[in-house]
This record gives sequence, structure tokens and C-alpha cells, in this order.
Amino acid sequence: MPTMWLNTSSSPFLLTGFPGLEKAHHLISLPLLMAYISILLGNGTLLFLIKDDHNLHEPMYYFLGMLAATDLGVTLTTMPTVLGVLWLNHREIGPAACFSQAYFIHTLSIVESGVLLAMAYDRFIAIRNPLRYTTILTDTKVIQIGVGVFIRASLSIMPIIIRLHWFPYCRSHVLSHAFCLHQDVIKLACADITFNRLYPVVVVFAMVLLDFLIIFFSYVLILKTVMGIASTDERAKALNTCVSHICCILVFYVTVVGLTFIHRFGKHVPHVVHITMSYIYFLFPPFMNPVIYSIKTRQIQSGLLRLFFLPCSRTRL
Repeated sequence: MPTMWLNTSSSPFLLTGFPGLEKAHHLISLPLLMAYISILLGNGTLLFLIKDDHNLHEPMYYFLGMLAATDLGVTLTTMPTVLGVLWLNHREIGPAACFSQAYFIHTLSIVESGVLLAMAYDRFIAIRNPLRYTTILTDTKVIQIGVGVFIRASLSIMPIIIRLHWFPYCRSHVLSHAFCLHQDVIKLACADITFNRLYPVVVVFAMVLLDFLIIFFSYVLILKTVMGIASTDERAKALNTCVSHICCILVFYVTVVGLTFIHRFGKHVPHVVHITMSYIYFLFPPFMNPVIYSIKTRQIQSGLLRLFFLPCSRTRL
């Protein structure tokens, strides 16, 4: 194997918190910690509720459970290193751990896009073909879709992460975030990184952008179907089942576009803004998704009432 492909440095990488605000790291960590706890509680409660409440044993809520599990995965992947940097100033991370973290972060981002697409398919079938909804989206089919979404994401990210193990890192080992991202790591490599620069662009266009276009087209067809319903009440009821999903789509894709816009066109923007946008991208959707479904979905509200209030009432009796 040529020398240029050998990783000549096994030195750890150095994570970075908020440059210039090191003295305020403990203070900055408080809202981040509150966000992490809220995400864990919100998505954990959703998962428990979907598993425990038989009224929620439907395809729509199974896909919601996948979304909650993905959000938990992103949170649990980034939280240890972020809090380690902000609380303990523990900046070192080994190459293997760094590359693994980058793999899970990027994979779960693609998974989230795929789950949102699966949820759009669920709403499409429920409104366009309600009589065959349960026969089309069987439990087996839901599992197959979930597995397919995960395999698609995990295989698509693997090529660029595997190559990170081959590169020599002869430049500074300082990363620009408190977690490892592929685009950060390749900047430190002393090798031909053309593939690692171009391939992620292809993945984003072929998956995330394509997912969004399919979701958009499915909602055009859904809207066309809903407008053909004679009853105003039935029309409103059908649209209401899509509101939560549409809100989650907007939250996810607006943060994606915002982060992309900052990275591409915000070269003169302070670095702290780039870092803050990264945290918003990783924390805002996982924080908002449980809130949206708790507010907008009556079945989730009923499940939460049964979970938290009925046991108390029984105890008093």
C-alpha cells in the first residue's frame, strides 16, 4: 500500500468549544444541558408511550417512534463530548472514536430525512387510499421501510468514513467543534481528499434533496385529494392529520438550509455563529419534534394524560 494512504499520526484530535468564550463555558453549558435533558425526556417519553399504549400501535406512530429514536441517537452521540469540553475541558479524542462519532452523526442525519419521507408516504396512503391503509402498511412493511432507511443511510456514509482511517494527518489536529464532523476532519488530512469532498455533495443531492422533493410532490397529491372531499369537516380532519408532520419537515429542512447557507456564504461571519448554527441543527429538531406531536396530535395528548395523570388518580382512590 502506498505510503500516502497510511495514517502516519495516531495522535488524538482536539475538540473545540466556543473560541474566545472559554471562561463562559460552564455558563454556556447550562442551556445546552437543559436542551439535552429535554430531548432525552421528550423523545424517551414518546418511545415509551408508543410501546406501552395500544391505541398508538399504528404505522403513523411507529414511524414517529423511529423519528424519536433517531433524535435520541443524535443527542446521545454528541452530548458526551460537548459536555466533556464545556465542563471538564476534556478536548482530546482518539482517531477511532472521532471517526465513529462522525459516522453516527452523519448517518443519523440521513436516517432522519428518510424517516420523514416514510412518514410522508404514511400520510399519502392514509389520505389517498384510506380503505387499504392497514393492508398496505402492515407491521412487516413498516419494519422493512425502517430497516431500508437505516441501511441506505449507513451504507451511503461508510465510504467517506472508512477513508478517514487511511489519511495521514500532518497538520494541526484541532477541530472546530466539540464533536467530530467529516468536513472538519478532512481539512486536517495531508492527502488527496477530492473523493471525500465531492461524494458528500452527491449524497446530499441524491438523498436529502431527493427526499424533500418526493415529500413535496406527495403533499401536492395529498392536497389535491383533500380538496376533492365534499365535506368541509372531513377536509379539515384529513389536513389536521398532516400538520404535525409538516411542522417537523419545516423544522428539519429549515435548519439544514440555514446551516448550509452559513457554511457556503458566511465566510466573513464570526466563527461563533457557525458553531452556534451547528448546535441549532443538532438540538432544535430533536427538541421540537416531541413538542410538535404533543401539541398537535390528540392521541399523543390522550396517551400522555393516561401515562402521567391516571396513575395518580388511581393512587388517590
